[in-house]
Amino acid sequence: MNYMANIPESGTKKRLVIIGGGFAGLELAKKIDKKNYQIVLVDKNNYYQFQPLFYQVATGGLEPSSISYPHRKGFQKSSDFHFRMCEALSVDPENKILHTSIGNISYDYLTIATGCDTNYFGNDKIREDTFALKSLSESLLVRNRILLSLEEALNAKNEEELKEILSFVIVGGGATGVELAGALADMKKSIFPKDYPETDFSKMEIHLVDASPRLLFAMSEQASEKATETLKKRGVIIHQDIAVDSIEKPLVKLKNGKILRSRNIFWVAGVKPNSLKGLAETSYNRGRLLVNEFNQVEGYDNVFAVGDTALLLSDKSPKGHPQVAQVALQMAKRLAKNLNNSIKGEEWEKFAYSDRGSLATIGRNAAVADLGKFRFGGWFAWWLWLWVHILSIVGMRNKVSVFIDWVWSYLNYDVSLRLFIRPSFNKMYKEEL
Repeated sequence: MNYMANIPESGTKKRLVIIGGGFAGLELAKKIDKKNYQIVLVDKNNYYQFQPLFYQVATGGLEPSSISYPHRKGFQKSSDFHFRMCEALSVDPENKILHTSIGNISYDYLTIATGCDTNYFGNDKIREDTFALKSLSESLLVRNRILLSLEEALNAKNEEELKEILSFVIVGGGATGVELAGALADMKKSIFPKDYPETDFSKMEIHLVDASPRLLFAMSEQASEKATETLKKRGVIIHQDIAVDSIEKPLVKLKNGKILRSRNIFWVAGVKPNSLKGLAETSYNRGRLLVNEFNQVEGYDNVFAVGDTALLLSDKSPKGHPQVAQVALQMAKRLAKNLNNSIKGEEWEKFAYSDRGSLATIGRNAAVADLGKFRFGGWFAWWLWLWVHILSIVGMRNKVSVFIDWVWSYLNYDVSLRLFIRPSFNKMYKEEL
């Protein structure tokens, strides 16, 4: 595209263009000094989505609106902030231009905070036959798949078909896989039998397949052992240290030769960074953008990367930092501080990650926590996980909404959000967006 996007001139201010409104991009936009910078945030969605709770939407525990927040609403009181819903196509660093689906956007500084997407490891067949959980729309699709399976089970022709319909295979033993398995196990025990009293849920199986040596591999061995023990007690069948050989729905073939039959296959086995065309190949390493201690992309002074897509290699982090929210937030805060300081003529400070610990829930009254030297699990870890996530959600209404839903669910073992909603096809969505 040769035409410029319709954005007001920045005047004497420097224009900072941010690609991606996730943890990192949103934090950077909040912390930057609007008196000295014009902010242009571009994103394919017009809302922020709180990724750690996608699985709760997928299992009917929360409303989609409770974990999302409109970008424009969040910056209503910010001067010279501009949001554009579009797709970033490529960058021309020599001319300082970002090419997007709505036209070109010039910049003084560009920050890439595009995050990650589901990694299918080049296997398109897996993409076609499985359900991912990396966006709000995918969460709703998973919710529909779960509910549809329960409806189909009522009309199963025989026991073999019933077992296939009620089998759930989750591939990936990270936090998302463990949390999804735990939520399904809780629902199998306390919710599904009430909604579907005609169905024999003893036939329902939840399989968690993990290619790594232990679940929650990024956390401590103690957390992994606790998660494995808790899930097994709740009836989850764990296939540990076993990779998937192939998937041809409804068959999941494992490397050890075992074959699982299921119509519900959820792929949460890995992530890959979202790249951007136009930057030198030497700027990339394993798909992530190489950055220095100031989050500048290798080879460029005015192009930055923060969050999951950024790779900072150092003696302390020879493989880079984990792709988690805390890294993204801390990178964004330090970059905002440095850009603000540059206006004052002050020196930039190097980024140094401070690990504040990890939390993962395994279901009702069960979670694991790695907080420095303190490693524990159970009821207290679960309540800590609840409060940390409530405080992290954007928007006071959302915090209150999530709190009420969780309290109601805890007291009644039920939340009435199990709605099977299918949008009617309308060509407007294809033509206009």
